[in-house]
Amino acid sequence: MLSTCCVINCKSHSHDRSRIKLKNGISFYRFPAWKNNSTSHVSEVTKRRRMAWIAAVRRPKITFDNTPPHMMVCSKHFHKGKPAYEMLECDPDWAPSLYLSHTEVKATNTDRFKRFRRRATRSQQQQPPSLGTDHTGPETELEAHMNQPPSPGTDHTGPEAELDNAAPLYPDMETETSGDDGAPMGNADEQQKCTMCGLRLKEIIRLQEENRKLKGELSKKALDENFLKDNDSKVKYYTGLPSFSLLMVVLMQIIPSLPKSKTKERKLSHFQMLLLTLMRLRLDLPVEHVAHLFDINRQTASNLFIETINVLHAHLSPLVYWPKRHCIQASMPHQYVEMFGNRVTVIIDCFELFIERAQNLRAKAQTYSNYKSRHTMKYLIGITPQGTISFISKGWGGRASDKQITENCGFLQKLSPGDLVLADRGFDIKESVALVGATLKIPAFTRGHSQLNAKDVEETRKLAHVRIHVERVIGCMRSKFNILNDTIRLGFVVPCEGEDKTLLDKIVVVCCALTNMCPSIVVKPSC
Repeated sequence: MLSTCCVINCKSHSHDRSRIKLKNGISFYRFPAWKNNSTSHVSEVTKRRRMAWIAAVRRPKITFDNTPPHMMVCSKHFHKGKPAYEMLECDPDWAPSLYLSHTEVKATNTDRFKRFRRRATRSQQQQPPSLGTDHTGPETELEAHMNQPPSPGTDHTGPEAELDNAAPLYPDMETETSGDDGAPMGNADEQQKCTMCGLRLKEIIRLQEENRKLKGELSKKALDENFLKDNDSKVKYYTGLPSFSLLMVVLMQIIPSLPKSKTKERKLSHFQMLLLTLMRLRLDLPVEHVAHLFDINRQTASNLFIETINVLHAHLSPLVYWPKRHCIQASMPHQYVEMFGNRVTVIIDCFELFIERAQNLRAKAQTYSNYKSRHTMKYLIGITPQGTISFISKGWGGRASDKQITENCGFLQKLSPGDLVLADRGFDIKESVALVGATLKIPAFTRGHSQLNAKDVEETRKLAHVRIHVERVIGCMRSKFNILNDTIRLGFVVPCEGEDKTLLDKIVVVCCALTNMCPSIVVKPSC
């Protein structure tokens, strides 16, 4: 490869016009790189060296950010015919200084540098360092040389003298002769090199240990698998699920359908996408806060939440299913058997979620709930005697009655002849349930009397004793996922594109499915 010197008026070439390599003993060197990823000291020194080379050459096309690879400096511009070690800033050959065709950079002198090297070496020979001494790092050795008093008869002032005193710390410098007295310096340099090897080894070990500790602390703060691993209490707090193993089961189930992780637009892994979504459901965190926690854009956090909810709904909605009658009867709790036999199939109730007030007058009227005196979305929920959620309807405006929702949400199509349905007084659906051959059991009415008779009181007490479980399940779900307790924004109650379900409908189904994955509050494990 043809190499030429970029110094102005320098005619050095590595090949002649016939591209035959010249044997003129001239070498060519590229501009030094700025090691900005190294330690702060190395970064600063290499940055100053690169700037010094650019200032010495003074070519308009050569800048700090643009040094073409074919632009080189030949060995004629260095005292020793080659650049010095990059960290030896006091060396005359740290940057080119000879035959530069301008006076902006003065030519350096090697005599002063040799005198300082000789003086420092003699001082080390008088007090040889011991490897057994406890050094806290290379800074201790550097300070010792920096604090040495200058030799008599020599004037040293300013930072140059300090840098020159520190020069013997770098073993890469030339060590041929001592200069004026001609005494060899090889033994002292070898001893100094061994000392520096020991100091550097200790410093490397210290930095590696510090790096290991910092990585450990960083991994504890990062919201990834290690953040929740082996800590079920933390998993329960952030996700609502009882264990880390169950969380990983959910992740393995939905990974094939999740968007590609860690692209330029998305910096999160699949685990972090799931964790972000569950944290919003569980803790009702604002999107802005979640975006800061995961160090992503606010819009990206919002999009990831919606995409992950869609995936969770597709994979977890089968967990909210209507079991066969023989399955219910096989594990029927004894309290139901004692009161109603083995015919109880489902216990139903409605719950409402607060939403923002719509601007449209019709939507505003449809969502206003007289019972809550606020705008709400209403859902019909059904649980089995064992306490698992077996039915959840789509959302209805708060104005809709319990009877209207039950007769039009698809619940009656789930019933079979002989089923027994337990409900509250508001569910006046006895005729509708009877049409499919099932029976409805609700608390008795006074029907104009001042009080109920003894038989109705006893039946109402028994019914209330078991019907309370559906309210407990609703309360458990809302306590696990606080997003259901906040005011839902209108964007969540608009039907998704190409679907007849809203995002809030999907969120409610996902919350029901996740609740089913947790231990039942009706049937205790000991039972």
